[in-house]
Amino acid sequence: MKKLMLGNEAVARGLYEAGVKVVSSYPGTPSTEITEFAAKYNEIDAEWASNEKVATEVAVGACIAGARSFTAMKHVGLNVAADPLFTASYTGVNAGMVIAVADDPGMHSSQNEQDSRNYAKASKVPMLEPSDSQEAKDFTKLAFALSEQFDTPFLLRLSTRVSHSQSLVEICDRNELENKPYEKDVNKYVMMPGMAKKRHIVVEDRMASLAEYAETAKVNTVEYNDRKIGVITSGISYEYAKEALPDASFLKLGMIHPLPEKMIREFAENVETLYVIEELDDFIETFVKKIGILNVHGKDIFSLQGELNVAIIREKILGVTPKLKLLEETIPVRPPVLCPGCPHRGIFYTLNRLKLHVSGDIGCYTLGAMAPLSSIDICVCMGASVSGSHGIYKANKEMAKKTVAVIGDSTFIHSGITGLIDIAYNQGASTVIILDNSITGMTGHQQNPTTGYTLKGDPTVSVNLEKLVQAVGINRIRVVDPFDLEACEKAVKEETAVDEPSVIIARRPCALLKNVKYDQNVTVDQDKCTGCKMCMRLGCPAITMKGKKMEINKTLCNNCGLCANVCKFGAIKVEK
Repeated sequence: MKKLMLGNEAVARGLYEAGVKVVSSYPGTPSTEITEFAAKYNEIDAEWASNEKVATEVAVGACIAGARSFTAMKHVGLNVAADPLFTASYTGVNAGMVIAVADDPGMHSSQNEQDSRNYAKASKVPMLEPSDSQEAKDFTKLAFALSEQFDTPFLLRLSTRVSHSQSLVEICDRNELENKPYEKDVNKYVMMPGMAKKRHIVVEDRMASLAEYAETAKVNTVEYNDRKIGVITSGISYEYAKEALPDASFLKLGMIHPLPEKMIREFAENVETLYVIEELDDFIETFVKKIGILNVHGKDIFSLQGELNVAIIREKILGVTPKLKLLEETIPVRPPVLCPGCPHRGIFYTLNRLKLHVSGDIGCYTLGAMAPLSSIDICVCMGASVSGSHGIYKANKEMAKKTVAVIGDSTFIHSGITGLIDIAYNQGASTVIILDNSITGMTGHQQNPTTGYTLKGDPTVSVNLEKLVQAVGINRIRVVDPFDLEACEKAVKEETAVDEPSVIIARRPCALLKNVKYDQNVTVDQDKCTGCKMCMRLGCPAITMKGKKMEINKTLCNNCGLCANVCKFGAIKVEK
């Protein structure tokens, strides 16, 4: 039977069919749906971990105990998981273990573009790269088999287009496996220097064996057609290149690390002009040149930035410029904004009014940087808001008095706690605002350790943020409703004025949660509206201007009533 599947859903199906028992991940677009789909199978114990490092360590422990295990993350999540990844390469596995990493060329939902193939090379861990949903499932199953055959974790590289595109997938039955027996082996699993030195030798021998395997691996295929143009490619780039150059010859690489040297040499000798087509870094091209094939085109014609597409490949190789019909009308830009009713809006409105420096973080609230809220000065990575604000305090005490950090509840659990400990321990005086909206918002409403529910919806313990913050050494803690603008302003002013660390918890659930309903109606009294545009400073997309008066777009408005709190003329009415 065949079924139309997202690439991410196909990976989850591969987990099911491969007999995987343990899945632990942290949500991150474009990888999130893998774990969500895996959770639908009762045979798989799937969970959201507090961060990617923890998730990877859970998978390592499970595979050593004898069960096939898996973790998924986006490319920046692999940065967080790098510590266990590099050492798991030395320990190897018992049962199979696979790590899926979804890169985001074009930065559709990420703070940087990075190429995870470099992690495969650096950590000496083999990597497979599918180009469609069928391969996503097949390569997942193959990765587990090879993981056990070569005693190594395996990386599965996806990209936004593979993860979120659909194609047909052949459905198979689950291969139910018994746990592999566990045997104590400190020389294999305890990475003290004496053991690690011996394991490094094992790793290098293993990579040599994998390189030999790659030469005949069925996932590496040659398609000879017109030999005037030969293309070496992989992943989604293969799909683009195949459509752009249907008559060309192709070496399609499913195993992206280690690469098959003999196969590449033979292919290069049998085509007239050789191209390497790959998104982001010149990973394959560098290897091709390293083995002495210098007459090759790659990043001399293709960019190191962004995504490829069919039109780009045709233009760069065939010189065919796409014929575009441009619209005469100017289309207005549509920048991303906080949703109508978003609880974060009140905090950012307050911070903007107070003209504070804001150390921001990763999540929905990053949109607080956009006009008209314009409230975030810095945003680097998960948890950096807290640590960064402490750095500001250490470097510039005067600036620190006008600085706050903002971080979401899920992100605080992910990597904000250690930064807060650092502030308390090293006698800082930062004010940290935890934006508690009762869910992991930007990646699509996933549960987290503060919500009281597991990935599968089962009730569980929930982290008490107030007690946690107090336990790490913060004495000044207050909870505010972000829609109570007066209370928010009072809290922020008072906490930034004291010379000790403090935490403000701005607590109100996400407006898009199913249980959040505002049983009221918000309207504008046109007779009282002066057109002062004060309500527009909230940046709510439901507030528009018609003529010289304000108007509420009822299609967008969820009747939260925040706008009524900023109208000085009582023109915005909230009625039950």
